[in-house]
Amino acid sequence: MRVTVVELPHPPSINHYWRHLGTRTFISRQGRAFRQAVCSILAAAGVVPLEGPLVVEIAIFPPDRRRRDVDNVLKALLDALQHGRAYLDDSQIVRLTIEKRHVVSGGKSLVSIWVQ
Repeated sequence: MRVTVVELPHPPSINHYWRHLGTRTFISRQGRAFRQAVCSILAAAGVVPLEGPLVVEIAIFPPDRRRRDVDNVLKALLDALQHGRAYLDDSQIVRLTIEKRHVVSGGKSLVSIWVQ
């Protein structure tokens, strides 16, 4: 079984990921920077896309003690992983767990992905 484990920056919340201009919706500057950082980390780690049904486990380490909804970081994180070619499409994910852990200066995410 091949397991991909990566440490990534703390993702922007869904509230900071999208921007609206008139009727258009697009990824914010912060969201694009996060996506690019994830792509660079995955490329440097030599990650190749996993195929088939996937299990994804995420541990979120917030950057501070502010109240945060753990589900607000999923969209940015899963989209960035797909864009960075950790997998072909996030529809491959059949089991997803996320856990909020202790505060770490700057925040981070630990992601494990494997084929079920």
